[in-house]
Amino acid sequence: MIAARRAGASVLGGAVLLALFEVVGRTGAAGSTWPPLSSVLSYSTGEPGRTILVRAAGATVTEAATGLLGGALAGVAAAALGLVVPWLRAGMSQLAVLLSTVPLIALGPVLVTTAGAERTPAVIAALGAGFAVFVAMSSAFSRPATSLDDLFQVLGASRTSTLARLRAPAAVPAFFDGLALAAPAALLGAVVGEWFGAPRGIGVLLVSSMQNFDIVQLWAHALCLSVVSLAAYGTLTAVRGASVRRFT
Repeated sequence: MIAARRAGASVLGGAVLLALFEVVGRTGAAGSTWPPLSSVLSYSTGEPGRTILVRAAGATVTEAATGLLGGALAGVAAAALGLVVPWLRAGMSQLAVLLSTVPLIALGPVLVTTAGAERTPAVIAALGAGFAVFVAMSSAFSRPATSLDDLFQVLGASRTSTLARLRAPAAVPAFFDGLALAAPAALLGAVVGEWFGAPRGIGVLLVSSMQNFDIVQLWAHALCLSVVSLAAYGTLTAVRGASVRRFT
């Protein structure tokens, strides 16, 4: 009953927000740069707008997924290394924080000259996603010891064995929790990377729309990115819920 009420409240809130979007666009209360929602949806669902958006979204999702995979692997590996080799833990955390504080937009020109324009979106996506996964996994691996940890220690299990047989399975929900937060960051990183000369993607369309002052297309591209990001977050959150029931 409570879940149904929350779902109903979410749907109602979304409907009110969309209606407000349409009213503001129709009345021109926010100026000419705020189009009606109906115009944005008309472009997104009609031709050639739909074809353009689908192709661009496919390219951006591919780059973001590549970066998400690479960032997740790096984050898990760094967190596991900090658990197996305790004296490295502080250094790994400081390095992760340092990388997370560097503006992604500042890395673009450097990566274009080193990794190339086509690889830059995936690399920036990996940097954006890796920190979220590292923090989640470090927190999971650093949880207080339980009776099972004491049992492994009494039996003479190594840190690597304890990680593989005890800590890693217990950290699966935390992994998907970090992944759910990392997915939007990966999409943002991919879009930022596309601004530096990528041949395709939503980021390229955003830049083109801004340069041509095509407001409807600009909002359509931004809305498409938001929908993809919400879908990725919602899917991974659902997977995280299933992993909680399985591993806890």
